[in-house]
Amino acid sequence: MDLWLLVAGMGVITFALRLSLIMTSGRIELPPLLLQALKYVPPAVLSAIIFPEVMRPDGVFDPSLGNPRLIPGVIAAVVAWRTKNVLLTIAAGMIVLWLYHWIVALTSG
Repeated sequence: MDLWLLVAGMGVITFALRLSLIMTSGRIELPPLLLQALKYVPPAVLSAIIFPEVMRPDGVFDPSLGNPRLIPGVIAAVVAWRTKNVLLTIAAGMIVLWLYHWIVALTSG
C-alpha cells in the first residue's frame, strides 16, 4: 500500500508542476537568454539518455568497433544530422543494428 501511495503522490506532484507551468504561460515573460537556453534542453536530455546506451552497452565504456551499438549509433547520428527526421533516424539506427546482429549470428554459427 505504501508503494501505491508513493506512486500516486509522485503523479500528483508531477501533474501539479506541469499544470502550474501551463497555467502561468503567457502571464510571465521569460528573459530572452533563458528562452534561448531552453532550446538546448531536448538535445541535451536525448544525449544523456542515448550516449550511455551506445558507448556503454554492458556497463563498461567501449568505443571499439566490437561494440555492437557504435556503428548503428553513428549511422543514426549522421541520418539525424542530414535529414532532421526523427522517424527516419530511428528506422536507420534500428535497421543497421538488426543487420549487424544478423551478420554476427550468421558468421558465428
